[in-house]
Amino acid sequence: MTETKGKVVAVNGNMISVQFDGVVSLNEVGYVKVEDKNLKSEVIRIRGNTAQMQVYEMTKGIKSGSKVEFTGNLLTAELGPGLLGQVYDGLQNPLPILAEKAGYFLERGIYVEPLPYEKKWEFTPTVKAGDTVYRGDPIGTVPEGPFKHKILVPFDFFGTYKVKSVTKQGSYTVKDTMAVLVDEKGNEKKMSMSFSWPVKRAVDCYEERLEPTETMVTKTRSIDTFFPVARGGTYCIPGPFGAGKTVIQHTTSRNADVDIVIIAACGERAGEVVETIKEFPELTDPRTGRSLMERTIIICNTSSMPVASREASVYTSVTLAEYYRQMGLNVLLLADSTSRWAQALREMSGRLEEIPGEEAFPAYLESYIAAFYERAGQVRLRDGSKGSVTIGGTVSPAGGNFEEPVTQATLKVVGAFHGLSRERSDARKYPAIDPLDSWSKYNSVIKKDLVDYSRRVLRRGVEVGQMMKVVGEEGTSLEDFVTYLKSEFLDSVYLQQDSFDAVDMACSVERQNYDFRKVLLILGSDFVFESKDDARKFFNQLRQNFIDWNVAEWQGTAFKGKEKDIDSLYATKSGKLTAEAKALLKDGEK
Repeated sequence: MTETKGKVVAVNGNMISVQFDGVVSLNEVGYVKVEDKNLKSEVIRIRGNTAQMQVYEMTKGIKSGSKVEFTGNLLTAELGPGLLGQVYDGLQNPLPILAEKAGYFLERGIYVEPLPYEKKWEFTPTVKAGDTVYRGDPIGTVPEGPFKHKILVPFDFFGTYKVKSVTKQGSYTVKDTMAVLVDEKGNEKKMSMSFSWPVKRAVDCYEERLEPTETMVTKTRSIDTFFPVARGGTYCIPGPFGAGKTVIQHTTSRNADVDIVIIAACGERAGEVVETIKEFPELTDPRTGRSLMERTIIICNTSSMPVASREASVYTSVTLAEYYRQMGLNVLLLADSTSRWAQALREMSGRLEEIPGEEAFPAYLESYIAAFYERAGQVRLRDGSKGSVTIGGTVSPAGGNFEEPVTQATLKVVGAFHGLSRERSDARKYPAIDPLDSWSKYNSVIKKDLVDYSRRVLRRGVEVGQMMKVVGEEGTSLEDFVTYLKSEFLDSVYLQQDSFDAVDMACSVERQNYDFRKVLLILGSDFVFESKDDARKFFNQLRQNFIDWNVAEWQGTAFKGKEKDIDSLYATKSGKLTAEAKALLKDGEK
């Protein structure tokens, strides 16, 4: 704690101007005294001996002359065992404990320890006296949920350290001394199971940053096949209100091939957060058969916090993600929605009287968004293991306009774009990802040539569908009409899934490859039809057979029986593969 003190000279919403005597740093935390409360604040600009601070509480009662005490510390997150399964606010206060202390109408100025300090953990050392360690290296482990939580050398221990002593195996609290380290100058430093790290500073203790090439399987066919996401990659889900952004995030968090899921509800303070908090503890983790919350962290704002807390939520969540990545785990961070964070930046920029950019957003909006997504990545650690942070952010553009600044700034830095369509969501198509506007730079679970072929069929079918709206079905040739039916078939049986069906909601990579080849057999075949009605009847029946096939247990009796029905129906129309499709399917077998 420093001796720097100050007094409020101006109040503008949740921003205050403070005159101070002493030394103050950017992003330093201070407390404003209001009656018997200390309100947490952060320095966001310094001009001479005046600091502008954003207050993370309602500012009622703050007035000119109110006293401010600066802590000398930056806004930090406390890292250690006990994070998993927690529901935090943006300042890392556990909300269930906060509710017990303050009631559900949360009072200002109440802050709770983020970790369970009284709980004892079974510590097993992995180093011995005389070993050399660096920041971010493990010195032991404790069990946390389904994982071995590695006790890491604090990230601010720069340089080389010799282990002087390490605590023997046993039960300890997070504040007990676990090891004594000696630096290059002979100074001793004690370390416990927990430590703090500034949330706006990226964790860089890894050995090497790797290119994200491994696909993060989500078990959603349209994503894994057409718009894949890589482990350590980035993607965004923009879409109008009610298009299914939150539902996609919930499904992904349950089925994605990752170890830890962190949900940053950095703007959604109403129905979505309530739904998340209620549902997640009751969801069964398909990997462990236990509660999904055992490997989940939820960070959300409360209604009693101003919009500035949205920024804290974003940075706290990504810091926790980097912490678990340093243990060699794969982490998925879902931010919902970054538009709210951008609106908070716009509001604060206006109060700082900065020159506005497009639509009054700050001119530095793009750099802030880029800096956030750049903290994703796959890394190699000193012991040779790999860890990753994958970031998926939703964007809520007003009216579904993807040309607005937040969406455009996000598209410049992410590796995949899952654009949700109002038209598709209104048609009850799930997921409502637009298959023509969306894209990805990452590797698919299906061979690229096969995906490209099906995408051409889909695009051509949409073009025919648009033409039919003008000239009618009677003005369309039978060949074009069949192409249209093929694109509708692909959309119905592969791009769409039943999120309420226990089987169809999660499609494995093995099944996706098998199903896709069967779909491509239909798309790449020339059929003999007597009329458009004949073609329509055939594809309607085929589509229903495929939908029934999708909900049948993989390689079960019903699955094999429905596949026979599909093959029999295919044979009735003398289906024959085109030369291009035959070559693609043959090449895909290699």
